[in-house]
Amino acid sequence: MARRMKVGPKGQIVIPKDIRDKLGIKEFSEVLIVLRGTEVVISRSAPTSVSHTDFFTTTYAKKLKQKVDLKKVLDEEYERNLQMK
Repeated sequence: MARRMKVGPKGQIVIPKDIRDKLGIKEFSEVLIVLRGTEVVISRSAPTSVSHTDFFTTTYAKKLKQKVDLKKVLDEEYERNLQMK
């Protein structure tokens, strides 16, 4: 499947919808761009696995007024749930 596309003024290209659909590329998806000789290869980027701890500490750390030991909070919640059973 090949298409001839034009490069826009900011160096952008549009991946045709049928190709995006086939590869599962949606808005805000990450793609991998590789230069191979004189070719540019664009492929869907493999999802990065981020632990829940890393996600919440990086996402909410800026909003917290005091430091929270997330592992301790999760362990306490786990113990509390075990006691309820």
